Amino acid sequence: MEQRKLRKRGMLMFDRTAGSHVVELLKQWNVDHIYGMPGDSINELMEELRKVDIRFIQIRHEETGALAASAYSKLTGHIGVCLSIAGPGAIHLQNGLYDAKKDKTPVLAIVGQVTSTSVGTDVFQELKLESMFEDVSVYNRRVQTAEQLPDMLNQAIRAAYAEKGPAVLIVSDDLFSMKIKREKMLTSPEYTEPNIRAAEEDLMAALKLLETAKKPVILAGKGAQGATEDVLAFSEKLKAPIIASLPAKGMIPDTHPYNLGQLGQLGTEPAEQAMKQADLIILAGTAYPYREYLPDKAQAIQIDIDPRTIGKYYPATVGIVGDLGPALVWLSERLSEKDAGFLEEYRDKRTDWHQQLQEDINKQTEMLQPQQVIAEIQKIMQQDAVVSLDVGSITIWTAKYLQLTGQKLVLSSWLGTMGCGLPGAIAAKLAYPEKQAIAIVGDGGFSMGMQDFVTAVKYELPMIIVIFNNQKLQLIEDEQKKAGNKPTNVDLANIDYAAFAIACGGQGYTVKSRVELQDALSTAKAGKQPVVIDAYVEDISAIL
Repeated sequence: MEQRKLRKRGMLMFDRTAGSHVVELLKQWNVDHIYGMPGDSINELMEELRKVDIRFIQIRHEETGALAASAYSKLTGHIGVCLSIAGPGAIHLQNGLYDAKKDKTPVLAIVGQVTSTSVGTDVFQELKLESMFEDVSVYNRRVQTAEQLPDMLNQAIRAAYAEKGPAVLIVSDDLFSMKIKREKMLTSPEYTEPNIRAAEEDLMAALKLLETAKKPVILAGKGAQGATEDVLAFSEKLKAPIIASLPAKGMIPDTHPYNLGQLGQLGTEPAEQAMKQADLIILAGTAYPYREYLPDKAQAIQIDIDPRTIGKYYPATVGIVGDLGPALVWLSERLSEKDAGFLEEYRDKRTDWHQQLQEDINKQTEMLQPQQVIAEIQKIMQQDAVVSLDVGSITIWTAKYLQLTGQKLVLSSWLGTMGCGLPGAIAAKLAYPEKQAIAIVGDGGFSMGMQDFVTAVKYELPMIIVIFNNQKLQLIEDEQKKAGNKPTNVDLANIDYAAFAIACGGQGYTVKSRVELQDALSTAKAGKQPVVIDAYVEDISAIL
């Protein structure tokens, strides 16, 4: 009698739907929310999600969901998860998944497919999804049977973490509802992050270059995350100024006297000058791709955990494959004292540059100027805020004028996709509900996905969205002019964004002066709703 009870209990434990195993495994992987839109090829999974405490964030466009999943992963290091139906929903995911691929961050996309008995018959909404996702993914598989589903889910998530990119799991909806017996697991919901130690011979070779360098410059990338103190200590010992790639903005505080700012089109004059004079560059956790802004002949030390990036965009004299922090500590401990002349020269130039920026901010103008809007955002920005930055001329204004000292910045750095600002802010509030979320967007970028402002309202996600409204694609116009062409098709039909925000159930303010902007930001900071501030800014070039 007791044996029968045990068998029955075992059946109750293991004879469950494949979908129930999926949602349980997602919880074990610490997934607490999923972005998606319900539909006929994921309805069985939706039924299983309904029964658990994984929060389903219903977005109005799957691109928003994929971009938000990518932003969440960038901010937290945890996998972001999005969900779509077959056909059109799957197509909409592509932009956000490419953003995750290019910025090397783990995302899981669970993509519905037509019923398993219909695959290959060209029925309604059927596409060759495996082919469609092949280029964007680090893992791309269609589940053939319900029994495979739990183990393939574990494999997909593990691949996303290990290879730092999107994993795509394609599942016919009927498979989620099929009962399966799981008396033993083939895989487990576990992933261990490796600690990669650099080879000592490579460190010794780098040390020789550092000892002889007269004008070294550190170019720090997002690999500096978690290693800020090590980068600063290395800079102090080497007596080298620091330049931060845009994804690393804020990781090295913008107010630190050794930080010259960013490089390139959105960079600072001191950073550009220092890089031109450098006889040695240390690429610290970055694969900076813009060769035209790097020295012609300087030697280079590149430190990265991915051996594929060593020498990819600049000829590395010495490549060090390993975690950035420990490598810099090893080098700092063995470096002899260096002359500070080059560093002091650029500390002075940095001071002069910041004085020029402050003069730009302080000047009196009839219309709001972009740098003035950035300055007012600076005043209400909290120390632990998350800033979601869209793509366009606002990227340049923010890089130059916004000072990050402990805040997190999230953006589409490598793909550079417009429309990422709002999804990033949504992800920020879900990742850090108690922190201030600010989205800095242009009118072009915001209008690409503005429908999901209502998502922020629906889920009560307080955020401040500041739209730089100049009624044009400013950066595109600047680039057309720079190429010697006549600007064409860059003007945008205007939208009353404040009225739109109110229509969605949030708050909206139209501002055309600095006083109006200050009042709106002050009200928004104290509020508990999503807010759009439609700031009319003067039409001036971002490319100086």
